[in-house]
Amino acid sequence: MSSDPMQQLHSWLKDAHAMEEQAEQMLTAQAKRLEHYPKLQARITQHIDETKSQAARLEECLESMNTSTSTMKDLGGKFAAMGQAIGGSMAPDEVVKGSVASYAFEHFEIANYRALIAAADQLGEIRIKEVCESILQEELAMAKWLEDNLDDVTRAFLARSESDELSGKR
Repeated sequence: MSSDPMQQLHSWLKDAHAMEEQAEQMLTAQAKRLEHYPKLQARITQHIDETKSQAARLEECLESMNTSTSTMKDLGGKFAAMGQAIGGSMAPDEVVKGSVASYAFEHFEIANYRALIAAADQLGEIRIKEVCESILQEELAMAKWLEDNLDDVTRAFLARSESDELSGKR
Protein backbone atom coordinates (compact mmCIF):
# COMPACT_ATOMS: atom_id res chain seq x y z
CA MET A 1 0.00 0.00 0.00
CA SER A 2 1.69 3.20 -1.16
CA SER A 3 1.01 6.65 0.14
CA ASP A 4 0.89 9.86 -1.83
CA PRO A 5 4.16 11.74 -1.19
CA MET A 6 2.42 15.12 -1.44
CA GLN A 7 -0.14 14.05 1.18
CA GLN A 8 2.77 13.00 3.38
CA LEU A 9 4.32 16.45 3.01
CA HIS A 10 0.97 18.00 3.97
CA SER A 11 0.82 15.79 7.04
CA TRP A 12 4.37 16.66 8.09
CA LEU A 13 3.69 20.38 7.65
CA LYS A 14 0.61 20.01 9.86
CA ASP A 15 2.78 18.19 12.42
CA ALA A 16 5.34 21.02 12.27
CA HIS A 17 2.60 23.61 12.80
CA ALA A 18 1.34 21.70 15.85
CA MET A 19 4.93 21.44 17.09
CA GLU A 20 5.29 25.23 16.88
CA GLU A 21 1.96 25.72 18.68
CA GLN A 22 3.28 23.45 21.43
CA ALA A 23 6.59 25.31 21.55
CA GLU A 24 4.86 28.69 21.83
CA GLN A 25 2.75 27.59 24.76
CA MET A 26 5.66 25.84 26.48
CA LEU A 27 8.01 28.82 26.07
CA THR A 28 5.38 31.34 27.15
CA ALA A 29 4.74 29.44 30.38
CA GLN A 30 8.47 29.14 31.01
CA ALA A 31 9.24 32.80 30.29
CA LYS A 32 6.74 33.99 32.90
CA ARG A 33 8.77 32.39 35.69
CA LEU A 34 12.28 33.49 34.78
CA GLU A 35 12.46 36.91 36.40
CA HIS A 36 15.70 35.93 38.18
CA TYR A 37 17.30 34.93 34.87
CA PRO A 38 16.83 38.02 32.66
CA LYS A 39 19.20 36.91 29.89
CA LEU A 40 17.41 33.57 29.52
CA GLN A 41 14.02 35.25 29.78
CA ALA A 42 14.93 37.74 27.05
CA ARG A 43 16.15 35.01 24.67
CA ILE A 44 13.09 32.87 25.27
CA THR A 45 10.84 35.89 24.69
CA GLN A 46 12.66 36.53 21.41
CA HIS A 47 12.17 32.89 20.43
CA ILE A 48 8.45 33.09 21.25
CA ASP A 49 8.18 35.80 18.59
CA GLU A 50 10.17 33.63 16.17
CA THR A 51 7.93 30.66 16.98
CA LYS A 52 4.76 32.64 16.27
CA SER A 53 6.25 33.71 12.95
CA GLN A 54 7.23 30.12 12.17
CA ALA A 55 3.68 28.90 12.79
CA ALA A 56 2.32 31.65 10.54
CA ARG A 57 4.79 30.77 7.75
CA LEU A 58 3.85 27.08 8.00
CA GLU A 59 0.18 28.02 7.83
CA GLU A 60 0.89 30.03 4.67
CA CYS A 61 2.67 26.98 3.18
CA LEU A 62 -0.33 24.79 3.92
CA GLU A 63 -2.72 27.34 2.45
CA SER A 64 -0.58 27.57 -0.70
CA MET A 65 -1.09 23.81 -1.07
CA ASN A 66 -4.86 24.17 -0.61
CA THR A 67 -4.87 22.54 2.81
CA SER A 68 -4.99 23.84 6.36
CA THR A 69 -3.61 23.15 9.80
CA SER A 70 -4.90 20.26 11.87
CA THR A 71 -7.01 21.43 14.78
CA MET A 72 -6.58 18.08 16.49
CA LYS A 73 -2.80 18.10 16.14
CA ASP A 74 -2.61 21.73 17.29
CA LEU A 75 -4.76 20.98 20.33
CA GLY A 76 -2.71 17.91 21.13
CA GLY A 77 0.47 19.98 21.07
CA LYS A 78 -1.08 22.64 23.29
CA PHE A 79 -2.28 20.06 25.81
CA ALA A 80 1.17 18.46 25.88
CA ALA A 81 2.75 21.87 26.50
CA MET A 82 0.26 22.61 29.27
CA GLY A 83 1.15 19.34 31.00
CA GLN A 84 4.86 20.12 30.68
CA ALA A 85 4.36 23.60 32.07
CA ILE A 86 2.35 22.40 35.05
CA GLY A 87 4.80 19.62 35.82
CA GLY A 88 7.83 21.84 35.40
CA SER A 89 6.47 24.66 37.51
CA MET A 90 6.35 22.37 40.53
CA ALA A 91 10.03 21.46 40.34
CA PRO A 92 12.30 23.59 42.52
CA ASP A 93 14.98 23.35 39.82
CA GLU A 94 12.61 24.32 37.01
CA VAL A 95 15.03 26.70 35.31
CA VAL A 96 17.62 23.97 34.77
CA LYS A 97 15.11 21.29 33.82
CA GLY A 98 13.33 23.74 31.54
CA SER A 99 16.59 24.71 29.84
CA VAL A 100 17.51 21.06 29.29
CA ALA A 101 14.01 20.29 27.96
CA SER A 102 14.12 23.33 25.67
CA TYR A 103 17.50 22.26 24.31
CA ALA A 104 16.16 18.77 23.60
CA PHE A 105 12.97 20.17 22.02
CA GLU A 106 15.00 22.46 19.75
CA HIS A 107 16.83 19.41 18.41
CA PHE A 108 13.51 17.64 17.87
CA GLU A 109 12.40 20.64 15.81
CA ILE A 110 15.71 20.71 13.94
CA ALA A 111 15.31 17.06 12.92
CA ASN A 112 11.74 17.67 11.76
CA TYR A 113 12.74 20.65 9.62
CA ARG A 114 15.61 18.70 8.06
CA ALA A 115 13.10 16.00 7.03
CA LEU A 116 10.68 18.62 5.69
CA ILE A 117 13.45 20.25 3.67
CA ALA A 118 14.38 16.91 2.09
CA ALA A 119 10.72 16.12 1.33
CA ALA A 120 10.01 19.54 -0.15
CA ASP A 121 13.17 19.31 -2.27
CA GLN A 122 12.25 15.81 -3.49
CA LEU A 123 8.76 17.00 -4.45
CA GLY A 124 9.94 20.22 -6.12
CA GLU A 125 8.22 22.42 -3.54
CA ILE A 126 10.87 25.14 -3.61
CA ARG A 127 8.94 27.75 -1.59
CA ILE A 128 8.21 25.25 1.19
CA LYS A 129 11.85 24.18 1.19
CA GLU A 130 12.94 27.82 1.52
CA VAL A 131 10.51 28.47 4.39
CA CYS A 132 11.67 25.36 6.24
CA GLU A 133 15.33 26.28 5.67
CA SER A 134 14.66 29.71 7.14
CA ILE A 135 12.91 28.22 10.16
CA LEU A 136 15.71 25.67 10.55
CA GLN A 137 18.25 28.49 10.88
CA GLU A 138 16.20 30.05 13.72
CA GLU A 139 15.95 26.71 15.51
CA LEU A 140 19.68 26.07 15.11
CA ALA A 141 20.42 29.52 16.53
CA MET A 142 18.18 28.90 19.54
CA ALA A 143 19.70 25.48 20.18
CA LYS A 144 23.18 26.99 19.97
CA TRP A 145 22.22 29.77 22.39
CA LEU A 146 20.84 27.25 24.86
CA GLU A 147 23.97 25.12 24.50
CA ASP A 148 26.22 28.12 25.04
CA ASN A 149 24.27 29.30 28.10
CA LEU A 150 23.28 26.10 29.90
CA ASP A 151 26.44 26.20 32.01
CA ASP A 152 25.71 29.77 33.18
CA VAL A 153 22.04 29.02 33.91
CA THR A 154 23.00 25.94 35.93
CA ARG A 155 25.65 27.82 37.90
CA ALA A 156 23.30 30.73 38.56
CA PHE A 157 20.64 28.32 39.81
CA LEU A 158 23.12 26.60 42.13
CA ALA A 159 24.35 29.95 43.46
CA ARG A 160 20.74 31.02 44.14
CA SER A 161 19.96 27.72 45.85
CA GLU A 162 23.05 28.03 48.11
CA SER A 163 21.89 31.42 49.30
CA ASP A 164 18.78 32.07 51.33
CA GLU A 165 16.95 33.21 48.19
CA LEU A 166 14.51 30.33 48.36
CA SER A 167 11.80 32.26 46.61
CA GLY A 168 12.27 32.23 42.89
CA LYS A 169 14.86 29.47 42.84
CA ARG A 170 13.66 28.72 39.38
